Amino acid sequence: MNKEQLKRIFEFLEEKEEHNTPFLWKWENNIPLTKKDLNIKGNFSLERSKVKSLPEGLKVGGDLDLNGSINITSLPKDLKVGGILWLLGCDSITSLPEGLKVGGALDLRFTKVTSLPKGLEVESFLVIGNTKLTKYSDDELREMVKPGFIKGKIYR
Repeated sequence: MNKEQLKRIFEFLEEKEEHNTPFLWKWENNIPLTKKDLNIKGNFSLERSKVKSLPEGLKVGGDLDLNGSINITSLPKDLKVGGILWLLGCDSITSLPEGLKVGGALDLRFTKVTSLPKGLEVESFLVIGNTKLTKYSDDELREMVKPGFIKGKIYR
């Protein structure tokens, strides 16, 4: 089945109000995203995907799994993740966006992140093993994100 056939199937299903076109299909094919599309209620896995970026305004109610997605170079400003934000092995990511809020843990292992943004909120723990962040003490990392916070332990 080619892309044009899939596009027609998704359009038909949306017209009949039986099914929403998948977020990733829209994003990868430059189809405009609605506010509803940007609010993902549960977990969202893009593990090992070829996606290069994510749209601004994205909110994921559960976990956002980007582990091994080596083509992604940045995250959108004001990204909100209700659960865990998995970035293990996203070695093209060098910084985190302003307004990032993580309701669970933030796993930055094997990224090239060198500092944490002011205002970062991590409700659970932070994992920084195999990053340049390990040169900072826990206190320095917590100070770096103020007025944000890291509530839990920082694992190295």
